[in-house]
Amino acid sequence: MKRLALHWQILAALVLATLTGVVFRTLFDGQAPDGTLVAKALGLSQFIGDLFMQALKMIIVPLIVTSVISGIASLQGVKGFGRLGAKTFGFYAMSSLVAVVTGLLLVNLIQPGLVDGEPNEVIRQAFDTKAAEATDAERAKVAAANAKEPKDFLDTIKLMVPENVFSAATNNGQMLGVIVFSLLFAIAITRLPAAEMKTLKEFFQAGNDVMITVTRWIMAISPIGVYALMFPVIFKNGPDVFAEMAKYFGTVLAALGIHLLITLPLVLSFIAKVSPRAHFKAMREALLLAFSTASSSGTLPVTMRCVQDNAGVSKRTASFTLPLGATVNMDGTALYECVAVVFVAQVMGIQMGFGEQFVVVTAALLTSIGVAGVPSASLVAILLILKNSNVPNAETAVVALLAVDRLLDMARTAVNVFGDSCAAVVIAKSEGERVLEDAPA
Repeated sequence: MKRLALHWQILAALVLATLTGVVFRTLFDGQAPDGTLVAKALGLSQFIGDLFMQALKMIIVPLIVTSVISGIASLQGVKGFGRLGAKTFGFYAMSSLVAVVTGLLLVNLIQPGLVDGEPNEVIRQAFDTKAAEATDAERAKVAAANAKEPKDFLDTIKLMVPENVFSAATNNGQMLGVIVFSLLFAIAITRLPAAEMKTLKEFFQAGNDVMITVTRWIMAISPIGVYALMFPVIFKNGPDVFAEMAKYFGTVLAALGIHLLITLPLVLSFIAKVSPRAHFKAMREALLLAFSTASSSGTLPVTMRCVQDNAGVSKRTASFTLPLGATVNMDGTALYECVAVVFVAQVMGIQMGFGEQFVVVTAALLTSIGVAGVPSASLVAILLILKNSNVPNAETAVVALLAVDRLLDMARTAVNVFGDSCAAVVIAKSEGERVLEDAPA
């Protein structure tokens, strides 16, 4: 009997988790007192989900190091690296800017925080209610975000040159330092004598092959992990949580949908000249995993496999663009930050002119660079932008946003991952690679 394809298994796990979460929420009225059956079920599900996420995160650093070094070492010296780097950064900068402008246009057009041109008092009261009902974990998350200090451009540069690369690899998912070290190491390999260069290239190539095998092992249990991650989310939130902020929720999803289903496919069609449908098909496993885990870093091993095996992008291109993209290219995150900040300002009665919104756009672009690819990492950025924009009661508003943040986080992570994969395809085509040519349209 033919085995069900992995992407269908993941999709089935998502549907089953949703159904189970809704049933349990209905039967137990969304309550899970300690010691009850539902509390034990949620605890077990959380444990399995955390274990699955830890397994994915476990392979991120060795996968990045081996793939970047083996890929860049095969380039034609620094010249090849410079060309690839310029194209990659250029694409990421433009795609992020387009995403943020899309979000800004929609939030100004729909105005989810206003009613008849006036601040929505119902939502403002909901902010206070949600803040009062917040769990200890939610309060701790906001407090930790509030304790963060804004980082300027020079601080971001410092992250790229860590004094301890091993510490950087474990510092809240900040991969910039690890990527820069791997790039320098790979370039240095190309300057060695031929015999030594061959030995090192083969060593890291073999290491990369091993990590790909480990990735396949972990992905074999991904349907179980996806179910375990989704079940508590559906049980906790349910459909009624979106009633108070449905307009805001819809605005974010609409903006993300435009970027995912219109902007990026147009780029694939007219710049890369490949079939968007074929690329969606090639990336479906990575997109489903990104949506269910809300972690672009955790999805990186699967993204790299899909881009190379299904889309046909070479290892040298994928190993440079994708790890870098998972760190600095956050189209969905930047878009979300922009919409969230303007929405809160509208609710609080703060009029943002062109100048203030330009500051928000710039801040969203800069803060999305290097944001840890883990769930709710943009919370820090949103709070910083709100405080920088002098929006009152920023902490209260962020607590309320947490009520719908998880599902929006899942959606924007999928956009982040698809944006990275589009960059890999576009750059691969510009390098003369045969990408998606054998894939059905």
